[in-house]
Amino acid sequence: MKISLKILFIFLIFNNISNISFAQNVEKRKIPEGGALLKIEITPEGDTLFLADMQGLHVFPRTSYNASREDFYWKTVRDVKKTLPLAKIVGEEIAKTNRILITLKTDKERKEYLDAFEKQVFDKYEPTIRNMTRSQGRMLIKLIDRECQLTSYEIIKIYKGSFTAFFWQGIAKIFSTDLKTEYDSQGEDKQLERIIELVEAGQI
Repeated sequence: MKISLKILFIFLIFNNISNISFAQNVEKRKIPEGGALLKIEITPEGDTLFLADMQGLHVFPRTSYNASREDFYWKTVRDVKKTLPLAKIVGEEIAKTNRILITLKTDKERKEYLDAFEKQVFDKYEPTIRNMTRSQGRMLIKLIDRECQLTSYEIIKIYKGSFTAFFWQGIAKIFSTDLKTEYDSQGEDKQLERIIELVEAGQI
């Protein structure tokens, strides 16, 4: 009996040493594919705690159920998932373009770069935008303002001039769209902002 207790005692000591060592090196280990790596912490009392980093959870007040409102909600979710990635790309491309334009010395070089860039972007994204619904087109314009802090009209005006911006604004009006549409996360777009936060967090 004493021998068994001694063996058990040695095993427990060894096990605690192993856990402490593991806790010290856990940050260096690779997370297994399809799984998650837990951190281990040994308390002063000798208890072993398993720790995991969890993504933040967005929770918003419930609203009364309404079938038409429910349909509109999920239609908005669908439109956000289709247009938000494009709006983010626009923001990234504008930042990249600005960095390049700063390095160009003459207006001629800047114009040639912008013309080539416009063609490249059009060829790459035109098929996707062409397949958007009217509501998705309007949402994309809003989300571009959200990502860039500039309306689509202002972006065109800055890079292509006032006349071009005016021309495309006229075309947009024909399709009941306004390139000057701004994003208002605290006002009329408050519900949309909540949906975006949920989509970005992977909750819907």
